[in-house]
Amino acid sequence: MAINGCLEVDVHIYSEMFCHLRPMRRLCLEKIFPHWFPYSRALSGAEAVNALRPFYFAVHPDFFGQHPIEREINENSLKRLSVYLENLQKPGFKSLKPTQLTFYVRETDQSSSDGQEPFSTSGFRAVKFTLHTRDLLSTVLYILNSCSLSVEHIQSLNTNVHTQPLKEAKRMPDRPIKWDKSYYSFTGFKDPDEDLEQVSRVETTLTWQRSWGIAHRCSQLHSLSRLAQQNLETLKKAKGCTIIFTDRSGMSAVGHVMLGTMDVHHHWTKLFERLPSYFDLQRRLMILEDQISYLLGGIQVVYIEELQPVLTLEEYYSLLDVFYNRLLKSRIPFHPRSLRGLQMILNSDRYAPSLHELGHFNIPTLCDPANLQWFILTKAQQARDNMKRKEELKVIENELIQASTKKFSLEKLYKEPSISSIQMVDCCKRLLEQSLPYLHGMHLCISHFYSVMQDGDLCIPWNWKNGEAIK
Repeated sequence: MAINGCLEVDVHIYSEMFCHLRPMRRLCLEKIFPHWFPYSRALSGAEAVNALRPFYFAVHPDFFGQHPIEREINENSLKRLSVYLENLQKPGFKSLKPTQLTFYVRETDQSSSDGQEPFSTSGFRAVKFTLHTRDLLSTVLYILNSCSLSVEHIQSLNTNVHTQPLKEAKRMPDRPIKWDKSYYSFTGFKDPDEDLEQVSRVETTLTWQRSWGIAHRCSQLHSLSRLAQQNLETLKKAKGCTIIFTDRSGMSAVGHVMLGTMDVHHHWTKLFERLPSYFDLQRRLMILEDQISYLLGGIQVVYIEELQPVLTLEEYYSLLDVFYNRLLKSRIPFHPRSLRGLQMILNSDRYAPSLHELGHFNIPTLCDPANLQWFILTKAQQARDNMKRKEELKVIENELIQASTKKFSLEKLYKEPSISSIQMVDCCKRLLEQSLPYLHGMHLCISHFYSVMQDGDLCIPWNWKNGEAIK
């Protein structure tokens, strides 16, 4: 399946190679956790970072600039929490010493003071809790519940999740009843073990940045398999991540583990060993995005792979940091949350802001703050209209792709990431006017030029002319 220009392959296809990447275990339910917890899979380091994002946004020291005591307490507690999370991810650990933490939590959209100390006139309250958890998932849930933050976004990471208020959650046995397979066949109930197995098969995904041939891809998979056999514990650090074979090794701006195809095993091993530090940088990057959003009235900072240069996590963090420091110095007055629902991307190769046809703002890193404020405020409504039109266009695009696939009996119809929805809609509409019986069973890629890939996929330009497509 082609997604964002990458050939995506589920790890279960190579189950014999990577069966050791899928260790599963049942987790003990704590009283405050929802009842779906014992059937949940373990969180990866990257998922834990993302799950804790509301917490980091509520306690980050940069939001306590006028309260130095609370700022220092949060800084120290975050450092100790970071060490605790890193130790949980180390292979072979048995247990950690209970860690007592104190945080001052800001009032946010997800905050609730039910059963907690009320918010002060300054808009924050003190929260104290002691960590004595043994895995990432229970740690994340414990932190969010202690701070009265929502855990609904974590349920989407697990299967067999049922909605139930936390206050009504009851303690369940540490060793759930193990029913025979015949019980589920007779009753029609879902077997949680089968759900867990399905989840485990897609915990790690392999992709390719380029359309390399089968022989090339098999060679890369063989190299990764050999590394897994030689250094299993190191490779387990990538559990839950997307691994992409590309031109250089590192972590991409969107958090994908990049394996350079020209690098030797030693470079790959070093990369996997550094993943915990990359997860920490990813956490700090998310906080930086939230801080920029806070200063710009709630506009969301996004990274769109198809429209931006390929950046590593370090490069993207540096770009955000430069922009954030410029915003801090200028202190542009935006009404809080007035721009929620809008999106922006950062560019280092532009000097003037612009509005993309898809609805997001293209903002230069070195943009003049005064011009930025004027441009965003005057174009905000147009941006909302463009985003609405984008969603409507996406629906039409999907319908035309399905219609074209059915009419020509194609095995697959897809487009390159650089092809916009407008271009794809135009292409499919004109294709549907043609009679092309020889496309039966083929893989058709909408691109910018005519070509035949090594794997047999046929590429045609989106703006093909009459007569060209039937040669």
